[in-house]
Amino acid sequence: MELLELEISTSRLLLQTISMKYQEDIFKEFNQEITTYMYTKPPKHISETEDFINNSLSEIKKGENLVLVILNNNSFKFLGCTGIHQINSNQPELGIWLKKSAHGKGYGLETIIALKTWAEENLDFQYLVYCADKANIPSRRIPEKLGGKIIREYKKTNLSGRVLNILEYAIPKAG
Repeated sequence: MELLELEISTSRLLLQTISMKYQEDIFKEFNQEITTYMYTKPPKHISETEDFINNSLSEIKKGENLVLVILNNNSFKFLGCTGIHQINSNQPELGIWLKKSAHGKGYGLETIIALKTWAEENLDFQYLVYCADKANIPSRRIPEKLGGKIIREYKKTNLSGRVLNILEYAIPKAG
């Protein structure tokens, strides 16, 4: 399967392999507010975003991770990024972030359902992992709506120095 040219469509969204075409959008939208509940921190310079994209493309080529941009499938406007990390493991991890103006519209759940469906059709795994900070209720609703159960809780200090209270969910394969 050619992951560098992957496209996954839903009724409202188009997920496609990350590219330099979106560096300005990612740099602008991946800010301090968006990263509050994430391990990483926002880039200070666009070169950091370019490095992220280049590293993502390298990991995709190696078949280790899948990193996609989330676009509105009518306007092709950038909405955020998503991915599956450790795609060849028994427990691949799903991840997502949406720009602030895309919050509260159901795009997160729609994206993760599309990724889960793609993973079930293309990967061999035991279950999918989804991590969310205990205080990030909208993010926690995503795995919970997909039948995810908390399998682990732990604290982790993010790169901005904030202590996160992580809930790790296991999302089962469809019935």
